[in-house]
Amino acid sequence: MGFVSNLFGYVLNFLYLWLQNFGWAIILFSVILQVILLPLSIKQQKSMKKSAKVQAQMKKLQVKYANNPELLNQEVMGLYKREKVSPFSGCLSSIIQLILFLSVFYLVSRPLTYMKKVDTSTIERYRQEITESGESSSYPEIKIIEKKAAEDENVYINMNFLGLDLSKVPMQNFTDIKVLVIPILYVVTTFVNIRITMNMSKTKEQREKEKAEKEKKKEEKQNASDDGNVEEQLESMQQMTNSMNYMMPIMSIAIALIAPLGLSLYWLVKNILQLGERFLLNKFVIKEDKKEA
Repeated sequence: MGFVSNLFGYVLNFLYLWLQNFGWAIILFSVILQVILLPLSIKQQKSMKKSAKVQAQMKKLQVKYANNPELLNQEVMGLYKREKVSPFSGCLSSIIQLILFLSVFYLVSRPLTYMKKVDTSTIERYRQEITESGESSSYPEIKIIEKKAAEDENVYINMNFLGLDLSKVPMQNFTDIKVLVIPILYVVTTFVNIRITMNMSKTKEQREKEKAEKEKKKEEKQNASDDGNVEEQLESMQQMTNSMNYMMPIMSIAIALIAPLGLSLYWLVKNILQLGERFLLNKFVIKEDKKEA
């Protein structure tokens, strides 16, 4: 991950030298990275649509060949082959996202190493001086910027962004309400992103079927009160399934609270860019599907 963080550091430092502000440099860096990953996003969006269609057809096959597992496997493999969809198509995207996640985290938490390319011995000397003075931090390089920037311009980074100090860690500064602005916006855009992604991953037929099933359940619940317990169990199972989709975002939110604000800013901008990208790509994919049809 350090190799990728080092490459990202050259880009971020170039943007910082141009803009002279860490926050604006992160925003522009996020835009550039999203543009570079656009071909992968297009491929992922198409794969998502195809997977939704395949899942709908798989359910029919599972019903048809419920008593013949061997034939079911053959039909499923044939279905993947006909639709040109790989059951492991999401793995590459997940691996890339994990690499980006860790690389940007290292970059933002260690900006002197990866962005400013400050000599390791200098960083270690300043770290020891700060430790001996009785102060410590989970992010030594952020503390060095805070304490030593006035006497050494090589470790100075302008972290002031629209009145917010991007070097601050929310968990360590709960008394300062301003540090919660970016994490809160990040949380909101994260869950909006989840809902939109879940909706886009379904075909029109699946959405109509779900709507019809909800209406049917509502009518059955009104007409058959004896089945109330069964309905409640079904609803609780659905809620449990939905909650699983939120586990990863909740983990990233927890990390956002214990990481410098610069990381939350990157994630926030990334979420906003992804929202716009998904709307545009969804229209593009729909047009492509219509042409193919």
